Amino acid sequence: MIERLFKLKENGTNLRTEVVAGFTTFMTMAYIIIVNPIILGGAGMDKGAVMTATIISAAFATLLMAVYANYPFALAPGMGLNAFFAVVVATMGLSWQAALAAVFINGIIFIVLTLTRAREVVVNAIPTPIKAATSAGIGLFIAIIGFNLGGIVVDGEPKGLLVMLGDFTNPGVLLTAAGLVITGWLVAKRVRGSLLLGILLTSAIGMVAGIVNPPAGIVSTPPSLAPTLFQLDFGGLFSAGTLTLITIIFTFTFVDMFDTIGTLIGVATKADMLDQRGELPRARQALFADAAGTAVGALLGTSTVTTYVESSAGVAEGGRTGLTGVVVSLLFLVALFFSPIVTAIPAQATAPALIIVGLFMMEPVTKINFSDFTEAIPAFLTIVMMPFTWSIAEGLVFGILSYVFLKVLVGKARDVSLTMWVLAVLFVVRFFFI
Repeated sequence: MIERLFKLKENGTNLRTEVVAGFTTFMTMAYIIIVNPIILGGAGMDKGAVMTATIISAAFATLLMAVYANYPFALAPGMGLNAFFAVVVATMGLSWQAALAAVFINGIIFIVLTLTRAREVVVNAIPTPIKAATSAGIGLFIAIIGFNLGGIVVDGEPKGLLVMLGDFTNPGVLLTAAGLVITGWLVAKRVRGSLLLGILLTSAIGMVAGIVNPPAGIVSTPPSLAPTLFQLDFGGLFSAGTLTLITIIFTFTFVDMFDTIGTLIGVATKADMLDQRGELPRARQALFADAAGTAVGALLGTSTVTTYVESSAGVAEGGRTGLTGVVVSLLFLVALFFSPIVTAIPAQATAPALIIVGLFMMEPVTKINFSDFTEAIPAFLTIVMMPFTWSIAEGLVFGILSYVFLKVLVGKARDVSLTMWVLAVLFVVRFFFI
């Protein structure tokens, strides 16, 4: 049944590889179980209810992606989008209930765009060099996330190797360095499940050394969803004023759309999932799972659900089908009842895995024709602007705009598809009016 549903042999994988990939992806993104309630709690939401909503929405969306699209991509409430949610509540005079209504509308818009194949057209219209650059850009982006989680980079400033190794007042940084050595050694030795083993070994070292606290318990009772379930306030949203309404909906929609597209393209490119035309098969199904996850997440009581770049950790371990996502989804549900164990995994243990995944994601850069500057410059801007702006979406914006402008300036306007022209116009409008 598993073979028939997920086509493991056809995708060059097996049950063991998919399970290890699922565990690896979950370990690298489990931080959202803690972080999302903290961020949305700052907007006045019940933290316990948000934690439950975070877990259930992640499990639902990831399972839908796994079964409907058969891709190893995991989903959960997105970082950045949850921060924007809190900012909307704090600065625009909206209640969190009204902000949830905006997230729900965002999800419905995406469902409509997906059913009309508009999002699928955008995914497939992005030129091959930008697709390759997106993978590399995500690699740098996810590596920087790892460096920040491990304390090697603080407030954007790198500590430097000598400072890092000599900083005995910050044992967490030393644990990250130890984890990086361990995980790198396992990867170099081509040990199966090296990233997952690295996370577990680093966690164990941290607990034995007293750097990390062991689990406070084993089993926990899930907090009630009641404080946030179906609490959407459409009246409060539409009473905020036309300009405020447009700004909020457009920002949620824009960032989520291009973050998702960028993640799908980047991870799929690294996993060699694109077809001979450079298009992503079953893109509509994948995008529908993302859209449905956002709508359901809003009903449960959390911010926008999106595809996670940490999915690349599972892909790096060999995950190629939806079975990886099934494992991630089940682990999220298990976390409802065993959250003390899940939350005991320290950031310093997952940081080395993310840094090394960043290395893996750089490989598609070799497919870029650097002798053609109308392709090399947009690719370069896509790569560097993702980590510099801390946004996958912004990296795509810079890449697409520069691609269109350069092709026109050198007399190669025919190379630009209609979809790319439309995107370029929309991006320019966004810069000037939003």
